[in-house]
Amino acid sequence: MVTGLDYFVVLVYFGVMLVCGYIGARRSKTHEDYLVAGRRLGFWTFFACMSAVILGGGATFGTAKLGYLHGISGFWMVFMYGLGILALAVLVTTRISNLRIMTLSEMLGMRYDEKARIISALIAAVYAALIATLQIVAIGTIIQSVLGWAPKTSMLVGGLIVLAYTLAGGMWSVTLTDVIQFWLMTFGVLLMLVMGLAKVGGFAGLQTALEPSYFDLGTIGGKRIFSFFLLFFLGFLVGQDIWQRVFTARDSRTARSGTVAAGLYCIGYAVVVAIIGMCAAVIVPGLQNAQSAFPEMAIRVLPPGLTGLVLAGTLSALMSTADGPILAASTLVIRDLWIPILKPRWDDRHQTAAYRWVTLAVGVFAIVSAVWIQDVLNALDLAYDLLSGAIVVPVIAALFWKRATAQGAVLSMILSSIVVIVGLIREGLSATNPIIYGVVTSLVSLVVISLLTPPPDSARMKEWEERMMGAPARVGDAHQG
Repeated sequence: MVTGLDYFVVLVYFGVMLVCGYIGARRSKTHEDYLVAGRRLGFWTFFACMSAVILGGGATFGTAKLGYLHGISGFWMVFMYGLGILALAVLVTTRISNLRIMTLSEMLGMRYDEKARIISALIAAVYAALIATLQIVAIGTIIQSVLGWAPKTSMLVGGLIVLAYTLAGGMWSVTLTDVIQFWLMTFGVLLMLVMGLAKVGGFAGLQTALEPSYFDLGTIGGKRIFSFFLLFFLGFLVGQDIWQRVFTARDSRTARSGTVAAGLYCIGYAVVVAIIGMCAAVIVPGLQNAQSAFPEMAIRVLPPGLTGLVLAGTLSALMSTADGPILAASTLVIRDLWIPILKPRWDDRHQTAAYRWVTLAVGVFAIVSAVWIQDVLNALDLAYDLLSGAIVVPVIAALFWKRATAQGAVLSMILSSIVVIVGLIREGLSATNPIIYGVVTSLVSLVVISLLTPPPDSARMKEWEERMMGAPARVGDAHQG
């Protein structure tokens, strides 16, 4: 049961988030501070922030729901989150940290050309804005269940709080809030695990109360597991909100070790929350909406005060995956669309102001979309499929295949985007096969076109390789925006 003390705890949490926005604003002196926290985060802060941006409402509510319905095999979704982050750490982090860039699209522009930068930025910015929209919808759902406000009011208030602290201090505010959110999330799920197992009689009680299928890693089905791989393993390799966190690390070693730690944390989180869902199947059987398994468990097993703290932790998980995409979308719009196309003459102060204005616009778009649009899931499916199907291959080729050309990269993104869209029209927006079609088309077209076109300019490639080894950018480098 939610008590007045729980309401108070949640309201205090809102206040702390706004204070973090004020502190972040005091620390954001330059546009690099605003976008990547001055590239000054050490291991523990970086690890907490990376984990927080990965594990949001989908990870928490979704895994608890899958655990409730399928048992321990519900961990596979977030396991693929962690596997994708581990792949990012091993394959990419050191190289992109050395480049000293701020966006994935900037990297593609540096390695290929401005067309590759602009096309990838369009896809990634739309995706980031839609992710923020869905997280605000989820934030509103939690606020409604805790405070009893109307759905639209709940989304509006939650969205405005996220926008306020993100707008004020950019990545510094996001960093401060993410550290708090990480520890709340960690404490919340561990407390729920202990209290839930105690209520069902431990693992022995679970085994007695549940069918054997609940303890089989394959119950959810191979096809479903493969779909998680396509959507999340590939998606996390090329998500701007994830890459932007990598750029906040103080050096490439911190980026790599912190990202590895975050990937391992995700896998542990997946197992813990799936078990919480299994406990919910015993404690609150027959839920009409399995998506409510996690908050129902919090209300049933936790004492007053701690219920509010865990619900605040749940809000934390949602807010940490709403603030990052808002900032990511504004970064892409300014750095990879506005500056390359219009080439404004801005000093640092005016550039920081521009990022704030676009952050405001993206945040307002996400809030309005959350309040007024009934279903953005179809649009999100489209954006996610395009992100994975059209951008993964050019990114990997940029880092590991010297023969890849700008013509191959640009045409592969265009052709694979068309194939993904046609596949979704023919098979439905929830289908995962279009991602496979897109990746195969992207790979074949990039390889064939690259081999049929002249090799990349030797001077450009020399500069690229020097930058990946950690050499500073040349003065006046056009790719820096």
